[in-house]
Amino acid sequence: MNDQTTAAEPAAAAAAVAVPEAVAAPALGEPGARSGGRRAALAPVALVVAGALSVQFGAAIAVLLMPRTGALGVVTLRLAAAALVLLVVCRPRLRGHSRADWGTVVAFGIAMGGMNTLFYQAADRIPLGAAVTLEVLGPLALSVIASRRLVNLVWAVLALGGVVLLSGGGFDRLDPVGAAYALGAGAMWAAYIVFSARTGRRFPQADGLALAMVVAALLSLPLGIMDAGSKLLVPTTLGLGAAVALLSSVLPYTLELIALRRLPAPTFAILMSLEPAIAAMAGFLVLDQALSTTDALAIALVIGASMGAVRSQVRGASKR
Repeated sequence: MNDQTTAAEPAAAAAAVAVPEAVAAPALGEPGARSGGRRAALAPVALVVAGALSVQFGAAIAVLLMPRTGALGVVTLRLAAAALVLLVVCRPRLRGHSRADWGTVVAFGIAMGGMNTLFYQAADRIPLGAAVTLEVLGPLALSVIASRRLVNLVWAVLALGGVVLLSGGGFDRLDPVGAAYALGAGAMWAAYIVFSARTGRRFPQADGLALAMVVAALLSLPLGIMDAGSKLLVPTTLGLGAAVALLSSVLPYTLELIALRRLPAPTFAILMSLEPAIAAMAGFLVLDQALSTTDALAIALVIGASMGAVRSQVRGASKR
């Protein structure tokens, strides 16, 4: 699996490290090239959007599950179910890896577990759209730092303006603890991106991802047991947890894996920048979390900043 594929997690994981990729297309003079080319171009875009919808509606279901198990219980159910599915599907090889390989995959798993734990703690306290908006600042900050281009400071300022609007001048409007959890999840997301890329270089196919998911599940298991105990074994709770894992991990990974084979990484990254808007929509439809005009403007500013950072990074890479 390539770097972008291993980073395909709910939100703009590939956005921070996206680089242009060549995508074959039929010549315009060939019969049926225009209609066939249009369909070929739209198909992977539809897969990415479907994956993003799956992630955020899975997160909305997770919020509904929290009264039964608590946020830590939801994390444990999601990671454990996803780890089981990935182990069965990928059947990763355990032998033949160096100490550095295992160190990388363990770091990847820690970042993955920390990202999920902090995000669900945030989603338990603040609206889903606000949580994802604050979380996406992690990849955005990584993109600005990695690019080392002055123009990306403009996007950073634009994103900061969105955060100020979202907080209403003070995070007490959102619940400061929930906002802090979301920002922490963003920091772990940035670490996730870095280690997912390194894991992708060291492990074939999705082996590294499957092993890292196991590490994340094992780390979250004691916390989930302490928080929820025997509630984790209730059949309906297990079923909802499996649904969250399917919608938030397994299905998006599969759709994005297929899409990234035919979609330029910059386009994928820009589409992932829409995650806060999709999360806000999921929060409204599933959780009845309505957005104010100010909140909608704040989310739009962060989305615009994320898209701008990706586009400027792509232009800089093309010039080089």
